[in-house]
Amino acid sequence: MNTRTLLLVFLLFAVSNQEVYSQFGFSHEVGLITGPVAFYSDFGVRNDFETNSGNVGFGIGLVHYLNFSYRADCNCYTKDKFFNDHFKIRNEIDYHKTNLEHFGEFVDPSQTSITADQLRAMHGSTTVFEIGSQLEFFPMSIRDHAAGAYKVAPFISLGFHWVSYDPEISSDLGQLNTPLTTPPKYLNSFQQEPGNTWSFVTSIGVRYKLTPVSDLMLDSRWEYYFSNWVDGLNPSLENNGVVAVPENKANDWIYWLNLGYIYYLD
Repeated sequence: MNTRTLLLVFLLFAVSNQEVYSQFGFSHEVGLITGPVAFYSDFGVRNDFETNSGNVGFGIGLVHYLNFSYRADCNCYTKDKFFNDHFKIRNEIDYHKTNLEHFGEFVDPSQTSITADQLRAMHGSTTVFEIGSQLEFFPMSIRDHAAGAYKVAPFISLGFHWVSYDPEISSDLGQLNTPLTTPPKYLNSFQQEPGNTWSFVTSIGVRYKLTPVSDLMLDSRWEYYFSNWVDGLNPSLENNGVVAVPENKANDWIYWLNLGYIYYLD
């Protein structure tokens, strides 16, 4: 699914939500988020600073909120209930791309083996589109924040996204999947085809009241994919019934630190 199609789906979703939910008195917020994405994959070494700092891409997203604390039909606050005053539903569509390299001890210049040369020659990238929803919880009153009683409003969230990914893997030594170009653990363990999966999303963040109708948002997100193919590599595949790389204990996942601007429509 390409960018234009996903954007159209999101806009139709947001518009239909606004038309339907406004009849029930809910209000809406829209915004833009952007920031660096650290991609934790089968490139590099686990828990290695150089890997974590080197395999960093960039992401951008469009967000839409259902705000239950304010009624769009009467321009008034809803009945004072705990859910209305402490929860929002966040819908969004995201795009991020990360270029991937092998870092760490196994590609250190001191390593002169064939495997080290093969790892240094491998390059990858993955382009990811996501669409999904999260439930955000605000410990402090949403309506008090909206009214300007305090500038800062922290939140936490949980949710799920549908994910479309498109990886690319190459080697400076030639075509991959031959003993001359590919380290043994990656033989028959990579793919170039697009795919899709689901992900679990959780984040912690804070909003800052910028104007009566707008907020700045800082969001720290962890996202775990239900697939190990998002980066195009999966060395945990079994060869003759034996797990090729038993240390590969997790699927691909990301950490995304994003800054956002949120505007209140109603």
